[in-house]
Amino acid sequence: MSDAAQPTAAEVRAAAEAVKTALDRHLAAVERRSGEDDPAVYEAFNQLAAAAEAYDELLYDRYDEVTPFEIPGAEDALPPYAGPEEPNALSVLIRRDYSVAEPQRLLGHAQRIEAADGDGSDASGTVHGALGLLFGEFEPDEIASRHKEFGLEEGDSTLWVTASDVPAEPGEWLEAPFEQVDPQQVVCRFDVSAVFDEDEDLDDDTDDLDELDPTLDEDEDLEPLDADR
Repeated sequence: MSDAAQPTAAEVRAAAEAVKTALDRHLAAVERRSGEDDPAVYEAFNQLAAAAEAYDELLYDRYDEVTPFEIPGAEDALPPYAGPEEPNALSVLIRRDYSVAEPQRLLGHAQRIEAADGDGSDASGTVHGALGLLFGEFEPDEIASRHKEFGLEEGDSTLWVTASDVPAEPGEWLEAPFEQVDPQQVVCRFDVSAVFDEDEDLDDDTDDLDELDPTLDEDEDLEPLDADR
């Protein structure tokens, strides 16, 4: 970066003050938390992440220095909410991934559905046909709660709630339901992933290593092994 394009010291200082303000807002939101998934805490987190990232970039551009902290997910965080204060409509976008863990169990359920309907089709003979029968018979929430019974295994899932002033026209977004999402109108977002569990397992493993032998005194002299044994 050329000297002419470098941020000024005042800009860096202003970015640092913005981080301090965002920290205060985040702490205040946490102190007023109304539940485990309080959207106010989520929004304050995103604002803090954005402020910290901006400060880090300016600090590096001006002084060739970096901050000693990193906020997880800052690069993927949603921008601050900029939708209507009193929305008249909302949209709930849900994606749930599954893997077919037990195909025979899935096919068995599909065959029973087919037999009960008595339409004479052979859709239950293939996995994709069985899935069509399953999701045609049960609501997605019921499948989510009974997925193991149907031979499915849960993968990642996400739920987004977006707000708007005007409800969508009938049929307006059916061709591409997820392509018109404005990130600034997302009220809240909830993600579930095995990645989060793996991170916790790694932390637990580290703790276990520290506790392998809590009775061992680091200063205790160890007797040498007897070579004749």
